[in-house]
Amino acid sequence: MTVASFFAPHHREHLSQVASRAPVTTLVSGTVGGPRALPLAEAYAWCARLAHSHYENFTIASWLMPRAMRPSMHAIYAYARIADDFADEDHDPAKLDEWEHELDLAYAGTPRHPVFVALADTIRRFDIPREPFADLLAAFRSDLVFAGFDSLEDLLSYARYSANPVGRLVLYLFGYRDAERQRLSDMICTGLQLANFWQDIAIDLAKSRIYIPRRDLARFDVTVDDLRAARITHGFAGMLRHECGVARDLLERGSALAYTVDRRLMRDVLMFAGGGLAILRAIEQVNYDVFRQRPHLGKFGYARLGWDSLRGRVRI
Repeated sequence: MTVASFFAPHHREHLSQVASRAPVTTLVSGTVGGPRALPLAEAYAWCARLAHSHYENFTIASWLMPRAMRPSMHAIYAYARIADDFADEDHDPAKLDEWEHELDLAYAGTPRHPVFVALADTIRRFDIPREPFADLLAAFRSDLVFAGFDSLEDLLSYARYSANPVGRLVLYLFGYRDAERQRLSDMICTGLQLANFWQDIAIDLAKSRIYIPRRDLARFDVTVDDLRAARITHGFAGMLRHECGVARDLLERGSALAYTVDRRLMRDVLMFAGGGLAILRAIEQVNYDVFRQRPHLGKFGYARLGWDSLRGRVRI
């Protein structure tokens, strides 16, 4: 549950379905590399097809980005999306290890897989360090041995690897490398991931994943059996109100980033911060009953997010 936190699910295809529409040289049975690298333009096109096949509002977010940067965003997304599939769909640490090897080849200037042909070009042009890419892989590996979280601090530590690198990568695309902007970006990314966790409690529970910290469950007298029975007790409502409050505080404080960057990036920052806040409002509007119906924004909600971001504002 990493990349999905930034692009709310519309429909999801597994990598194999997307790959089946790609040139046969992109994937080889049993490996993540290909026999030869695709030409750069074809590699970027491969990444774009994968990105647009997965999430509806990824299309909205990438549309708000300057046209020249969209291919690089597609490459970053494809890198993370495929690695996420290796963890969440295939449960295969060996594929993650090989994916990291492909990353090393990209940094060495000898990429093979089409994603890394595109990514190597993006890395070179925007001088992106290896750390955020490696941090995402660390998060995917932790998903393979998921055991939940004892405390909010533990959950925030997970977000440091699973969510925050994405925002930092976007900052690098726009030429921002300072610690203060990264700090504000981390708040938005963590807050948005938390909002997605609380939106998807029922979905994650079906996958035997509970992101609510165990200490918070105990504090509000909520049991795992309560969650499995979809009981909206007074304690559950109070707990989810508290968790949403933590996420809202992060998103509101982090949204200050929008007014420290140029207008091109401002729109994306407002889109993501506003999207997280809108999810939290949707959870509140169903009185925290996230079991009967998944709180979501809908097409009108996404359109309003885009309109607000174009006008330079976020709905608190």
